[in-house]
Amino acid sequence: MAKDSNELSLPTRKPAVPRQRKVLAALAPTVASPEVMLPEVALDQETAQPAAPVTEKKKDKDKDKDKPKAKKQKLVRDSFTMPEAEYEVLADMKKTCIKAGVAVKKSELLRVAVSLLRKMDVAEIQQALGTLTPVKAGRPSKQK
Repeated sequence: MAKDSNELSLPTRKPAVPRQRKVLAALAPTVASPEVMLPEVALDQETAQPAAPVTEKKKDKDKDKDKPKAKKQKLVRDSFTMPEAEYEVLADMKKTCIKAGVAVKKSELLRVAVSLLRKMDVAEIQQALGTLTPVKAGRPSKQK
């Protein structure tokens, strides 16, 4: 009977060579052995495809998702006028802190002062304000 042109012919397999049979025979007991455990592959629930292995970085990222993100504080830049002697006190305090091994900026010193002001009552603040020398408000004129 002649082959129909619509039929597909499958390639026939050659029989294994004696050497290959020995190798296959040697591998067969270990593969079929119940002691050999294949790694379990986690399947993605939605696609039933093997899921990507979870790495340490992903685990760390998952932990970060549980923590609420802190909103960035809005920083405000402002300018002010103060007597030169008081400005020098800030510089001296900065030098003193640096000698003691505490790295500090002038703005941080001012923030410390604000936090200390928060702890004072109005009477104490009024008393401290009385000791300050008055400063003319606004920018100094450009004329000399």
